[in-house]
Amino acid sequence: MRTMRLRGFTLVELIVVIAVITLLSAMLLPALHSAREQARAMVCQAHIRDLAIQFHQYEAEHQTLPYGIWAMRSSPPSGYLGDASYDLPGWYWPDFIGAVRHPSSRDRKILECPSRRIETPGLSRSVLYGNYGVNRSLCRSAADRSPYKREFPGPPLSTSTIRHPGATVLLVDSGYALVCWWDAMLQPPHRYLGPLALGTAYIPGLAINKEKELLSGQIDDAIGGRHPNKTVNVGFADGHVDRMKAEALCVEMVSESDEPIYHNRTPLWEPR
Repeated sequence: MRTMRLRGFTLVELIVVIAVITLLSAMLLPALHSAREQARAMVCQAHIRDLAIQFHQYEAEHQTLPYGIWAMRSSPPSGYLGDASYDLPGWYWPDFIGAVRHPSSRDRKILECPSRRIETPGLSRSVLYGNYGVNRSLCRSAADRSPYKREFPGPPLSTSTIRHPGATVLLVDSGYALVCWWDAMLQPPHRYLGPLALGTAYIPGLAINKEKELLSGQIDDAIGGRHPNKTVNVGFADGHVDRMKAEALCVEMVSESDEPIYHNRTPLWEPR
């Protein structure tokens, strides 16, 4: 009776198999990485859409959008969101819309961009950095310290007073929780006089961010961008959400005066 002899792989065959696996991995990994980043960008878009819904629910109850920040003496139920070393003490917009609960709650997760790239441990523990920012021109603040730009201080607006709500920025991927046209231009018309945190606001992926003074942990997010092809997710005042190139939100100065004139592309930053 003849017995069958098992034949193993030769060294050449093993090398060929390893080479094929390596080649396939090299071809598939970039595609998998791209698919993962696209999925994260879609989750981010869903977060901004959910936040916009909460903004409009607050507006329906209070007839205005929530404050960007309100310097109340009492602490929010969940405690102050910011760090006393960087941030103004007060109630920030997540406190008004109820998105802040327990750190592990589902509500709090919608405040966090899944593509967040903040590397400094102190900043990465705060939801104010590297996630989403509200447009300070709409969610204005009784605590704002920018008296030279009268659109910032004061009570927030309602969407009914915005001339073009479908083209006006409400929420956007941002380096800080408060952002405005001021942060989307290379040379603001006045020297920034606010606290350090407000001065580090930016739109991820803007080319002008290379010229900004940023905290070390923000550089990759600000310059490299957060989503594929340096896009950002934008929530508009009418409630719809879109993804677009970061550069579409850039603002250009056309002249300088006591009341600065600037060229604002679409989308719009001011409610006029």
